[in-house]
Amino acid sequence: MLGYDDKRNFFRMMLNSPCELKVEDEESTRTLVAVCKDISATGMSFEVEEQSVEPGTKVSVSIESTSSQIPSLSATARVVRCESIGETHCTIGVEIIEMN
Repeated sequence: MLGYDDKRNFFRMMLNSPCELKVEDEESTRTLVAVCKDISATGMSFEVEEQSVEPGTKVSVSIESTSSQIPSLSATARVVRCESIGETHCTIGVEIIEMN
């Protein structure tokens, strides 16, 4: 490891994996195609083609495995942050509530 200065209780594993986020907010329930950028024992971050997802919004995460050695991931999570990337994308940070 080159250096670990991230002040977290769990290591983050860097990914670049396509996934789906089912967003359940007051407006509607919609499915977004996303890219999971990293995952830890308690949270994940995603890049999506969306302007914003409000903190506190509940999402269902589905990441299909491309390997028979690694199972697919399904989880329920809560948005804790959303940061804009340009005019059309944002990075969403979530806290995992439950692994399904």
